Amino acid sequence: MPNDTINNAIKKASTSNENYEEITYEGYGPNGVAVIVQASTDNKNRTAADVRHVFDKAGGNLGTTGCVSYMFNKKGVIVIEKESTSMSEDDLMMLALEAGAEDFSSEEEIYEITTDPSDFTVVREKLEEAGLEFLEAEVQMVPTTTVKLDEKGTEKMERLIENLEDLDDVSNIYHNWEE
Repeated sequence: MPNDTINNAIKKASTSNENYEEITYEGYGPNGVAVIVQASTDNKNRTAADVRHVFDKAGGNLGTTGCVSYMFNKKGVIVIEKESTSMSEDDLMMLALEAGAEDFSSEEEIYEITTDPSDFTVVREKLEEAGLEFLEAEVQMVPTTTVKLDEKGTEKMERLIENLEDLDDVSNIYHNWEE
């Protein structure tokens, strides 16, 4: 390969200002599980083809914008491990609700606090000020309904999620599969 070709390729790569776009794909996985895929890409055509291929391979199909997003609500979700805090459940719940949280739930090993996306930062900061550590704290798409799968459907859904996660451009995957 000529040196000029190599040098031109290096120059192009070092001076290019690639623009990455945030794109959301919606579709149905196996057994009608609603799936939202968020991606950041410099090539929409490549990413769309890759995502469509993964859906097809797993027995699902890529849909149009809005086909499943109505089944999700954008919420701030904060998860705290029970062992990581000495605060009682009632005290933690009062602190979260006073900070502006919408909901508080207690499960076996965790507390889950949900907020409106606009209140998420304020609630997170108030909880951090109280010395709490989070297992998870982010704004995400929370399903309004869930779908249970049989063993075969579970295998297909796991494969779909795994293959989507393997795509370089994919940043988040949300679904309404009840794991």
